[in-house]
Amino acid sequence: MITGRTQNLGVIGWPIAHSLSPVMQNAAIKQAGLDYNYTALPVAPENLPAAVAGLKAVHYRGWNVTIPHKAAIMPLLDEVDEAARIIGAVNTVLNDNGRLVGYNTDYLGFMGALNSRGIELSGKTAVLLGAGGAARAVVWGLLQAGTAEVVLAVRNPAKAQPLVEDFSPYGRVTVCHWAEDLFTEQLRKCSLLVNTTPLGMTPQVEVCPPVVWEALNPKAFVYDIIYTPAQTRFLREARQHGHEAVNGEEMLAGQGAAALELWTGCQPDLDCMQKALHQALG
Repeated sequence: MITGRTQNLGVIGWPIAHSLSPVMQNAAIKQAGLDYNYTALPVAPENLPAAVAGLKAVHYRGWNVTIPHKAAIMPLLDEVDEAARIIGAVNTVLNDNGRLVGYNTDYLGFMGALNSRGIELSGKTAVLLGAGGAARAVVWGLLQAGTAEVVLAVRNPAKAQPLVEDFSPYGRVTVCHWAEDLFTEQLRKCSLLVNTTPLGMTPQVEVCPPVVWEALNPKAFVYDIIYTPAQTRFLREARQHGHEAVNGEEMLAGQGAAALELWTGCQPDLDCMQKALHQALG
């Protein structure tokens, strides 16, 4: 029951009606017996400053941030933690007694699916397909895990160069064109292959990044951060070639769990969040 003591949480974005965050967050809140409520809040880009001031004024405990506000919100906050600053995006805001602090939990969600499977990346090579906004959190998570080299395989290496420059102070990050022989060489030695592009996402489910599966290290783990559909063509082909693989559901649930812990101080039931998310996805 929502009362005058209930603390409010939410997610802001534009559009936001499609968001599944309320489903999984409220499931975890109910499971933990917490007096919180989580709501999706539509915020147009031109209204972002007013929305942030309003959420602070009505004492929202915190909120998630999604497209298109992840970078735009950063100057509106009192503090941005190191990971979010380096990644260049905030997906979680904590209202700490009127002081707004920005975090990025996307990289924690990404790494959670690997850590839960005991996948060791220290000293190993990871190949990422794509170098857009989603790739930045993935790169940071991999470098924090001690990955020896993160290779960005892309269609336009020049566009990926700023990402390489931003993250090179923290580890070895290189780039190659996915039509080059170098891409094939990196596939042979990598321990992890990640799709961070939208290729294969609903509705264009038969699109797939150009991977030569016969060249991929047979022991490599394959990860697609897409979660609609649950099995992309990329994942289907990876499994057909004998690779263990995972989609983006656990990443989405994991980043949400990390955010909820920041707001409440309680560790949420990740399994509960994943089940609620999976059911909502059908």
